[in-house]
Amino acid sequence: MNILKYPFWILYRIWFYILVTVPILLLFPILVLSILKETWYPYFFKLARLWAKIILIGMGFRWSVKKDQPLDSKESYMFIANHTSMADIMLMLVSAKNPFVFVGKAELAKIPLFGFFYKRTCILVDRSSEKSRRAVFLRAQKRLRQGLSICIFPEGGVPDENIILDDFKDGAFRLAIKHQIPIVPMTFIDNKERFSYVFFSGGPGKMRVKVHKFLSTEGLTSKDAKALNEQARTIILEQLLVCHKH
Repeated sequence: MNILKYPFWILYRIWFYILVTVPILLLFPILVLSILKETWYPYFFKLARLWAKIILIGMGFRWSVKKDQPLDSKESYMFIANHTSMADIMLMLVSAKNPFVFVGKAELAKIPLFGFFYKRTCILVDRSSEKSRRAVFLRAQKRLRQGLSICIFPEGGVPDENIILDDFKDGAFRLAIKHQIPIVPMTFIDNKERFSYVFFSGGPGKMRVKVHKFLSTEGLTSKDAKALNEQARTIILEQLLVCHKH
């Protein structure tokens, strides 16, 4: 391996954190204003999408989104995708225009500056706590009633580098069934190659997103969550395998 790549990778990671932080600092007053009321969340979401675009463009990523089915701006959805990169959050924000709320790990709230807004706008879950997992359902219900969508990375974390796609947790599917909202499976094809959690890796290039046909939850019950889980995982896994062969 070319030893000259190591300084590039170090600087590339530092540049990423600069891009994450500086727009938040510049937009701080407007961001704070946009989270004063829950009903103002769509304005915060627009700012978050701008923040995401600045980071992706600044990192030299070119994203393209192909959709099998268009989103209805008046509908609520459950967005799910594979999770391999710190850039997954940004790519999700630019891929779906419908305002959505992330359900994510409570530990991320400890990140300076980013965590300040994360814990005030996202639904935090401590996966080791049954009480915390139950609370997610109530908070999600409140957000869905406000006309928002929900986003969950159902692997429940970032899998080891040698795993193409980890098993999915049932939470996203039970939540979607409970609220009778469609599931939108999305495949992030290139994120592991572009910017994985392995420090000495990555670089500018394409980021392809495939938005698959929605999975209906109409008439389903909690007993159907596992089958829906497997169906969604199969769709995403097959897309990853096809693209990686090419």
